[in-house]
Amino acid sequence: MLVDFNQLENNAKVFLYPSNKKFHPELLSEIETKVNNFVTQWCDKNDIEAGFDIKHQRFIIIAINNTKPITTTIIDELVSFIFTLQLEHEIELLDKLNVCFKQGEFVQYKDVKEFKKLIKNKSVNKNTIVFDNLINTKEELESDWELPAEDTWYSRMF
Repeated sequence: MLVDFNQLENNAKVFLYPSNKKFHPELLSEIETKVNNFVTQWCDKNDIEAGFDIKHQRFIIIAINNTKPITTTIIDELVSFIFTLQLEHEIELLDKLNVCFKQGEFVQYKDVKEFKKLIKNKSVNKNTIVFDNLINTKEELESDWELPAEDTWYSRMF
């Protein structure tokens, strides 16, 4: 069953997909509709409780309550859907090794090599807010997703 994202359990398994491009309003609306339709059908088909959120017009976040085991089939269906979104909209969603960080009010998406150049040029520093796109639970999303770089594995780069 589709559940409001805020009502999901703290231990809900999170799948986070950062986009290499900001979703402009028309694209955001289209992606929200597609994600909503997918998650609704996916929940019904697999008898799971899941919800989604789109944050900063760039991150698709889907979470599943741990009311039953999350099978490889369930995950494969999700990844297949995300892959289809990538192809339809010419965006990158499956590369979690790129760096997403805040620069003022904007969220940036750079590969690690480019991020290192920004550090060298002092365009970013230890206090720059970065996104940990490898989080696993809703609780981690709320507490550890957006942190100063010095409090993350990125601190090794400074």
